[in-house]
This record gives sequence, structure tokens and C-alpha cells, in this order.
Amino acid sequence: MLKGKVAIVTGSTSGIGLGIARELAKAGADLVLNGFGEASEIEAIRSAIEREHGVRVVYDGADMSKGDAVRGLIAATIAKFGRLDILVNNAGIQFTAPVDEFPAAKWDAILAINLSAAFHGIAAAVPQMKKQRWGRIVNIASAHGLVASTHKAAYVAAKHGMVGLTKVVGLETAGTGVTCNAVCPGWVRTPLVEKQISDIAAQRGISQKQAAEELLSEKQPSLDFASPEQLGGTVAFLCSVAAEQITGTAISVDGGWTAR
Repeated sequence: MLKGKVAIVTGSTSGIGLGIARELAKAGADLVLNGFGEASEIEAIRSAIEREHGVRVVYDGADMSKGDAVRGLIAATIAKFGRLDILVNNAGIQFTAPVDEFPAAKWDAILAINLSAAFHGIAAAVPQMKKQRWGRIVNIASAHGLVASTHKAAYVAAKHGMVGLTKVVGLETAGTGVTCNAVCPGWVRTPLVEKQISDIAAQRGISQKQAAEELLSEKQPSLDFASPEQLGGTVAFLCSVAAEQITGTAISVDGGWTAR
């Protein structure tokens, strides 16, 4: 389906981003991986995807907290592959504290990586996509792009901003062959969430299984996690012919979280 297309997935060395990258490779797209981690582990991931799916896969360690580096990632991809078809803005960090105790430096870092990076990437990618008359921009927002939770001022602000940015870019690119959409996951079983489960288990003196159930029951009516593979499938769908008229919208993959 995506043979001959080139995709960038930011924050794709683990978790949701890696799940998305694998699904796009499975659909035939050449990939640019991005994110932090051990060089040997990243190389193992890169070569495994390349081998398994017969696509070209490169790694770019651009720092998503720096606008110039994000724009450089787009430019380097176009220089290497001669095109850019799919941009998935997935990189993100989290920190929790009451708003009156929230460290200003953490606010700045979360806004930079979770929101400004998407802006810089989109701004640099849109001219190339318009020139090709085909492009897919997918912003990985969150259920927190639509509703709020306590102690997550920066994350919720950034993810709401991501949904708003998606709408603007969807409108600005309408009719050009480029679409822009947001995917809003609920709880996904990633290393980040595993840590939250472990923390709950330790604090409450309960099992990992009970802690996971507690986490889910508070927000996610399905009482089950979404998987990185399912989110990858959602992104792949947004790159398909069936989704050509879907733009400027937010798709929830949250087990009913935001239906309440």
C-alpha cells in the first residue's frame, strides 16, 4: 500500500512510535527512525525492520526539543530519499505535579517536545508534500488532547494544542493532496505506562495485575490497553486511499475514555 513512500516517525525507538514505524514498514514504506537510546539497541531495531520488511530504514538522532534540529531532520530526509510522504509527530515526554508546583523548566521542555516539535516538522514538511501533491501528517496527541486530568498541566496543554494545530493544518492543506489528522490514544502499555503501574503497585502494596486494573478502571471503560500495533494500524489507515477525505480531525483510540 505504501511502497515507494518515505515516512518519518519521531520518538520511534520504543513504545508507540516503534509500533507505528513497524506497521508503516509492513505496508511498504521506507522509514526514518528517530529517538533516544543505546546506539547498539537502535541499530538492532533498525536492521531488524529493514530485514523483516524489505524496506530502507535509517536512523536520525535529531533532538526534538530544538526547532532547528527538527527542521534539519525533514531537510536531511528529503536530501537522502528525494521525497517525504508521511510525517508522524509522536515524540513526547511527561511530568506530573500540581500547577502551582509545576517546575517552569519542565513546562518549557514538555511544550517544546510535545507541541513545538510538531509545528517545526509540519512547517518544514508541507512545502515538499504540496509539491508532490501527496502527503500524510499524523500527530499523536492523546485522550488528554480532548479531556483533562489533574497534575498534567503541561501535557494536557500541549496535547490540546496538538489537536488545534491539526485542525489548522488540515484546513490550510485541504485540496492539496495533503491531509493532517490527530490520533488520540488512551492508556497504551508502553515502558512509560509500565513504570506508572509499578509505582501504583509499590505504593499500594498490590500486584502488577491489580495496579493495571486500577489504572484502567479509573479512565478506560474497555478495561484493556490499546497496543502500539493498533495505533500503527490507525496511522496506516490514515495513509490509505480510504482516508483521503479525512483531514483536520482527531481519532480516539481510547477504549471509550472520552465517550463519558
